[in-house]
Amino acid sequence: MELNDLFGFKGKSVVVTGTGSGMGHAAAELLVDLGAHVTATTHRRPLDLAVETTVACDLSTKEGCDKLIVAAPEHIDALFLCHGTADEFGGGNALEVQLTNFWSFKYLAESLLPRIVDWGSVTFISSNGGKFWRDHVNECLELADRESWDEALAWYEGHPDLTHLGYTFSKECQHSYVMSRAQDDAFIERKVRINAIAPGLTKTGLTEAFERQIDGNAENGRAVIESLYLDSWNGRYATPEEMGWPMVAIGSKLFSYMSGQIVYIDYGCASEDEMNLLVD
Repeated sequence: MELNDLFGFKGKSVVVTGTGSGMGHAAAELLVDLGAHVTATTHRRPLDLAVETTVACDLSTKEGCDKLIVAAPEHIDALFLCHGTADEFGGGNALEVQLTNFWSFKYLAESLLPRIVDWGSVTFISSNGGKFWRDHVNECLELADRESWDEALAWYEGHPDLTHLGYTFSKECQHSYVMSRAQDDAFIERKVRINAIAPGLTKTGLTEAFERQIDGNAENGRAVIESLYLDSWNGRYATPEEMGWPMVAIGSKLFSYMSGQIVYIDYGCASEDEMNLLVD
């Protein structure tokens, strides 16, 4: 059997967001190589891939998301949501982080769901930063049940303590949403699978922004982040391909019986934290 047959993307229609760099770029590049017809989004960076359609849009806004919805194909075999942003030092972009990293994911997934074919897939890029989702699962699900962009804005305004948790809360929301929707009627009646990968420390276009979060100094932040995520196992940064490629596999027919899963790709960091909680 050929590799393209195993993945099942040859001639299929897929949508990939956040393809200007990093994991989304790696995923889109592999999908092009596998023969998919790719509709890709980019925001601040030009796209250097031979995709079928490029949509330039800001997915932190309803207008940007609606632009993609209008441009997306009538029939979608797989949806890969890879876009994201990082907290600024001081938290001045907290709402933008929430809208970009969670609400737009829900909004796009549910808006495009009627176009996703039976037995199709939705796959998110989340983060192992959402590994403590249980701490806020009720709030995450309350937010996930909002039906409109305006309702989401009102919810965030009414929950400033959670909104200002920034990146981690947005990823906790992603985790909670994926697990709660796997057997939701809207997905399971047509056997549309929904999963997410939860990457560990990866070199991407957001790396420096993550490093500046600690005290505004990237060098100091880098030392803190590496001590937390790498020192305990003498580890290394992942490459974008080490995240984008597994994501494509999960959204393919190779994983046709998997849904509602958060797949941690972080060399055991999240597993170690879970074990430490149990031992403590």
